[in-house]
Amino acid sequence: MKIVVQRARHAEVKVNNETVGKISEGFMLLVGVTHEDSEQDADYLADKIANLRVFEDEEQKMNLSLMDVGGQVLSISQFTLYGDCRKGRRPNFMAAAKPDQAQPLYDYFNAKLREKGITVQTGEFGAMMDVSFTNVGPVTLILESQAN
Repeated sequence: MKIVVQRARHAEVKVNNETVGKISEGFMLLVGVTHEDSEQDADYLADKIANLRVFEDEEQKMNLSLMDVGGQVLSISQFTLYGDCRKGRRPNFMAAAKPDQAQPLYDYFNAKLREKGITVQTGEFGAMMDVSFTNVGPVTLILESQAN
């Protein structure tokens, strides 16, 4: 799994001009799944994201986690994270898992975050979505579940 983590002041996702997910302070996540990914990968990343210390404490140092600040998550499925642009001009998406494999793992990942007491909003898997958010900092990190 590959996840782009962006610290957000607020985030919103719309499908067909209707808001389907919206959060205040927390993380905007773009979540990609590849063929070899498993529930173990999702467990690892859910724990990492819940405890990642990238929110400022009273001394303006990144010492607080999502759980410490009571932050929320907007999680967006994003197969294009596995787009290979090394050859040609059109990305190759062969490394992205097919929807019948990716969606259950994406749902499992979101459920693991919810089990930790985190409010998780999502887009609509496989839909054309409009995502808007304010990246605070900006802070943007890329997490992967397995060494490549």
